[in-house]
Amino acid sequence: MVHSGLASVRYHRGMANLTRADVEHVAFLARLGLTEAEMARLEGQLNHILEQYAILQTLDTEHIPPTAQTIELANILREDVVQPSISVDEALSNAPERSASGHFVVPAILGGEGGA
Repeated sequence: MVHSGLASVRYHRGMANLTRADVEHVAFLARLGLTEAEMARLEGQLNHILEQYAILQTLDTEHIPPTAQTIELANILREDVVQPSISVDEALSNAPERSASGHFVVPAILGGEGGA
């Protein structure tokens, strides 16, 4: 089924459909343990994707530059400007516990006490 304004476009199905063996091979490579029902659904979905690419191949892109964008690209990030920061004492002022060397002290999560 073709959607939107492409309904009148006829395309050549030169692209081969994936067979069940192809889908099984891809599932094996991806280490997917699929049921028969999942395999059948995936086969249909992958073939549908290939059909959509076949439709796209029929579109005239002669006058579209290869690097054309659908939206204008603009840098939305601010300039990276060095500014004064807060002091270590200010950063650690609300810490429940801190070390003598000026670091946050947090409970060990690996290996029990001491982190080993």
